[in-house]
Amino acid sequence: MEPISVAQYFPWNGGAIFVGTAGAFPAHTHQAIQICFLFEERIRLRANDADPWGDYAFAIVPSRQPHAMDGAKNHYGAMIFVEPETREGRVLTERYHGRGIAEMDPPPADEVLAALFAAAVERRGRPAIVEQARRLVQSLTQHAQPAPTSDERIERAVRYVNDNLSLPITLEEVARVACLSPGRFRHLFVEQTGMGLRQYILWRRFVSVWEHRMNGASLSTAAHAAGFADSAHLTRTCRRMMGVPPSLLDISPAPPGRGAAISS
Repeated sequence: MEPISVAQYFPWNGGAIFVGTAGAFPAHTHQAIQICFLFEERIRLRANDADPWGDYAFAIVPSRQPHAMDGAKNHYGAMIFVEPETREGRVLTERYHGRGIAEMDPPPADEVLAALFAAAVERRGRPAIVEQARRLVQSLTQHAQPAPTSDERIERAVRYVNDNLSLPITLEEVARVACLSPGRFRHLFVEQTGMGLRQYILWRRFVSVWEHRMNGASLSTAAHAAGFADSAHLTRTCRRMMGVPPSLLDISPAPPGRGAAISS
């Protein structure tokens, strides 16, 4: 079956970008705040598969908001993930709380979008694409601070989880890293991230798969390296978090760009 999406994936601490082409994704939900757009057209989104499509110049999808997306497959675009526990994520959550899928207001400046587009289509590589993607996110939040600041103990726990995704991870060991009792840690983690530790670990393993794919790993190898029990576990997770099986997401070091492939 032909892939729904052909893209590159570049993560950074607290976020990531998929940049390439994408077709229609059925309704799904995931942990990250999603910022999505096409560089030269409008992108379509809706809250479920029965709703009419809405057209957006620059859309934001809150954490755990069900959504379907259609990038028309022939137009180059980007999907940026922002982790909700980061400073930028907290600012965006406060700003767009309760609005569902929304048009970003104000949108990023034209020159910020142009710089990201140029970095992608001119094959400038990972550092340039990540730099411009982070610049875009920061431009949307740079003058604001979230009301509740992130708890350093949870930040420490998150770093531990991300450093040990390929290994079994228990609540008790992560609570020790945070210097909290398991019960207190469980409560504080949900308060800070909006989800339980087990669900968070699954989310981080899921996005880790695409980094391994960018490095040339097969799906089965990437699933194992990210800490999934097997490919079937990854497939179930991908259907829930992206709406499609992972085989329909072509994550490659050099997908077709706008007239040329982009190098990693």
